[in-house]
Amino acid sequence: MVKRIAMLFGVVFILVGILGFFAPGGMSMGMDGKLLGLFPINLLHNCVHLLFGIWGLLAARTFEGAVTYAKVGGIIYLVLAAVGLPFPTPLNLVPIGGNDVYLHALLGIVLAGVGFTAKSDAPATAAAAA
Repeated sequence: MVKRIAMLFGVVFILVGILGFFAPGGMSMGMDGKLLGLFPINLLHNCVHLLFGIWGLLAARTFEGAVTYAKVGGIIYLVLAAVGLPFPTPLNLVPIGGNDVYLHALLGIVLAGVGFTAKSDAPATAAAAA
């Protein structure tokens, strides 16, 4: 299941990153871009989505990679949600406030939950069973 989640998140993040380039303000380094009129974005934010998506697709190739992606990605998104409340535009680089706070919290909970509870689909070996 964790491999499917990594694959799904990878595809969605790549699509969101690409869509963000076409959204108003999505190609600027300003803080006034909006994706779907709800989520603050800018050029750097879109690039981060693309990179996170590529990481998800690569991570989905192995169980260990997918678990690491889910755990680390989940923690990153939970931290972003917490930081986005008091600092909606950290260092004036990336907008992470507003509705992104709630979205980041949800993404972080899902990813971390899947990552920290993942069980391998591989059959148990005879040595492990003994």
